[in-house]
Amino acid sequence: MWGNTVGKRARLRSALVAAGLTNGPAELLDFLIPLWAGMALGAEPAHIGFLVALELIVSVIVRPIAGRLADSGRREHLAGLGALLYAVSCCGYAFAGSLPLAYLAAAVGGLGGALLWVSLRAMVGEHLAEDSGVFARLMSAQETAVWVAFVGGLLLLGQFESFPVVFLAAAAGCLIGALVLFSSPARVDRTSWVAEDQEYRATVAPRASRALVSSLHPILITAGVTALAETLIGILLLLHLQRGLGLEVIQIAYVYLPGAIIMGVLPPVLHTVVQRIGRRAGIVAGSVLSGAFAISLAYASGPVTIAALWILCGVAWALVMPIEQAVIAEKHPHQLGAAMGIYTAATLIGSALGASLGGIIYAAASWKLTCVLAGAVILSGAWLGPWALRKLEVADKPARQDAVS
Repeated sequence: MWGNTVGKRARLRSALVAAGLTNGPAELLDFLIPLWAGMALGAEPAHIGFLVALELIVSVIVRPIAGRLADSGRREHLAGLGALLYAVSCCGYAFAGSLPLAYLAAAVGGLGGALLWVSLRAMVGEHLAEDSGVFARLMSAQETAVWVAFVGGLLLLGQFESFPVVFLAAAAGCLIGALVLFSSPARVDRTSWVAEDQEYRATVAPRASRALVSSLHPILITAGVTALAETLIGILLLLHLQRGLGLEVIQIAYVYLPGAIIMGVLPPVLHTVVQRIGRRAGIVAGSVLSGAFAISLAYASGPVTIAALWILCGVAWALVMPIEQAVIAEKHPHQLGAAMGIYTAATLIGSALGASLGGIIYAAASWKLTCVLAGAVILSGAWLGPWALRKLEVADKPARQDAVS
C-alpha cells in the first residue's frame, strides 16, 4: 500500500512538473506568434488569425484519437511524445522565414498539443478520488509556469532582440518536459486497468465516442461557446494593443503579466471557495467576471487600465476551468482520456472559430461593438454553466479530501 501511494505521488508530481515545463513555453508562443507573424513575416490580421486557428484545428481533429490512445496505452509516454512534438514546433517557428513554414510549425504544434494535454489531464484525473482539488493544482502549475516563461522570454527578447532565440528556449523547456514524462512511473493499478480496458474495447468501444458526446453535450456546448468568445476577445485585444495603441512586444506582455500571476496563485484558493459555495455558483461568478472584462474593454482608455481589467479575466478562468475538468473526470472516471479528448476538442473548436474571426472582425467592425457582443456571449455562461452541471447530474459541491502531495 505504501509503495502504491509513493508511486501515485511520484506520478502526479511528474505530471504537474511536465505541465509547467510545457505550458509555460506554449502560452508564451501563443502570445508571441501573432506579434512575430505581423512583425517578422509581414502577415495581415486575417493571416495571423488563420495561423493561430490552424494549430487549433489540427488539435481538434487529433484529440478524440489521442483520447482513445490515452485510455488504451501508457499515458505518460503519449504525453511525452506530445511534448517532444511541441519542441519540434518551437524549432519550426525559430527557423520559419515564410508563412507556409509557419503554418507547418503550427500543424505540428497542434498534433503535439493534442497528444500532450489529453494524456496529461487524464494522468491528473486519476487522482481526483483522493484529491478533489487536483485540477486546481494542475492549473496553478500551468499558470505559474506561464508568468515565469513570460519573464524569462521577455528578458531573452530584450537581451538578444531575436524571436528565434526565445523560440529555441521554449523548445528546450518542452524537451525537458518530455524527458520528465518519459521517466514518469506507470500507473500502479496498471494490471487491473489493462484488463478493464480490454473488456471495455471488446464491448462498448465502437459506441464510445458517440455515447460520450451524448453524455457530455451540455458541458461541451457551454465550453465551446465561451471559448469562442474568449479567444475572439483575446485576439482582438492583442491586435488592439499592437496596432491600435502602438505598444511594443514587451509592453504588451506587461499588460498580460498581472492576470497570468493571478491564474498561477489563485486556483487552489478558489477551489476551497467552490467547496463552500458550490460549482454552479462558481461558474456563475466566473462568467460574470469574464463578461465584465470583455465589456469593460470597450471603454478602457489605456494599457494600465487594460492590465487591471485582465486580472478579472484571470480570476474567472481560475474559477471555471478546474471546475469543468473535474466534472468531466468525475462523470467518466474509466474513460478519462476519451472524455478529456472530446471536451478539449469542443473548447478548441470554439477557440479556432474565435481566432479565425478575430483578425477579420478587427479590420471590419467597431472595437466597442465587438467587445460588447463578445462580453454578452461570455455572460451567457452564467446560465449555460449551471444548466450543464444539472444535466450532467454531478455533485454541486466537490468532496473535501486531503491533497495528494
